Amino acid sequence: MTHHSRWSVAALAAALLFAWAGAANAQSAALAQNVPEIPMQAEEGFIKLPEGMYFGEVLGVAKNSKGHIFIYTRSQDTELFEFDENGNYVREIGDGVYGLEFAHKVRVDKDDNIWAVDEGSNQVIKFNPEGRVTMVLGYRPPAVQGAIELDSGAGPDEHYLFGRPTDVTWDTDGNIYVTDGYTNHRLVKYTPDGHYVGQVGTGARGSGVDEFNTPHTIASDAAGNIYVGDRGNARVKVYRPDLSLQAMYENVGNPWEICISKGSHQYLFVSNSNPDSNPAASWDITGEIYKMELDGTIIGKFGHAGKGPGELQTVHGMECSDPTELIVGEISAWRVQKLHVAAEPQSR
Repeated sequence: MTHHSRWSVAALAAALLFAWAGAANAQSAALAQNVPEIPMQAEEGFIKLPEGMYFGEVLGVAKNSKGHIFIYTRSQDTELFEFDENGNYVREIGDGVYGLEFAHKVRVDKDDNIWAVDEGSNQVIKFNPEGRVTMVLGYRPPAVQGAIELDSGAGPDEHYLFGRPTDVTWDTDGNIYVTDGYTNHRLVKYTPDGHYVGQVGTGARGSGVDEFNTPHTIASDAAGNIYVGDRGNARVKVYRPDLSLQAMYENVGNPWEICISKGSHQYLFVSNSNPDSNPAASWDITGEIYKMELDGTIIGKFGHAGKGPGELQTVHGMECSDPTELIVGEISAWRVQKLHVAAEPQSR
C-alpha cells in the first residue's frame, strides 16, 4: 500500500467514525404524536450588548424578582452578565472569580441570590444580589494536578466533590439540589447551608429507575417537587423533596433544558434541543420546546431546529417565569432570543 493510499484509508476511516459519532449523538424523535403547534414569534435585538462585546456559547439564562436577566456564557473567558428588564447591559458579575472556568448554568433563587454552576471548576457558586460570593459547593482541583484519571469510567461519587455538575434548584425549605452531571450521574441534596443530605444515582451512568445518564437540567415547582432532565435516558423524572420518585415522562425527547413557570398555574417547558454536533439527521426530529402540565400532559409545542430568528439551535438556557414570554440561550448560534408564545395551541 502506498503512502497516499494509507492516508486515504485513514481519512475515510476518520470520516466514517465522525459520521457514526454524529449519528450516535443525534437524538431520537420524541414519542409524543400529533402534538398541536403553539404560535410563537421571536423579538429580535432584545438583549443589547455594549459596543465591542459579544456572546460566545450561551449556557444559562435566569431572571430575578425585578425582572433583571442573568446570562452565563463561554467565549474567550467564561462570563456572567446582568441585564435589566428591557435587555440593557447592567454589569458583569464575578470577574476573576476562581470558580468561573467553564460555564454550564445560572439560576436565581427566591431571595435573588445568583447561582453559577460551573462544570469546568466542578463548583456551584452562590453570589448574593450584590455579586459577592457567599457559598461554594464542590472543589476545583489545582491545574498542576492535571486531568483526573477515572479508570472505571465512573465519577468519584463523593459527598462534596462534583464531576462536571450541570444545574441547581431548591425546594420550599431552601434545600439545595444539584444535578451532577457529566462524570457523576446523580441528583444530590444539601441543606440550605450546604451540608450533604442524600442522593439518587451514583458516579456511574445507568438506565434503571433510580439511575441517570447525564442528568443535565433541574427545576422545582411551588410544592417543592424536583424535576430532573435525564438527558441521556430521554426522560424527565419528578422527585419529592425526600428524593422518592413521583413520576417519569418519557415522550418529549432528550431534555437538554427544562423550566417551570411561576404563578398560580405552573407549566413545565421541556426542550428537545438540537444537539451541539448539529448532525443533519437531527434537524427534522429535534429543536422543539414542549409546553406541559406538571402532571406530564402535553399542551403543545413550538419551534424547530435552525439558526434563523424564531428557530432554535442547541437550547441550553431557558427562562419561563411568564409562560407567554420565554428567554432562551443557545450554544451553537451564540445568542439569546426572547420568544413571545401564545397561551394556547392553534387547535386542540
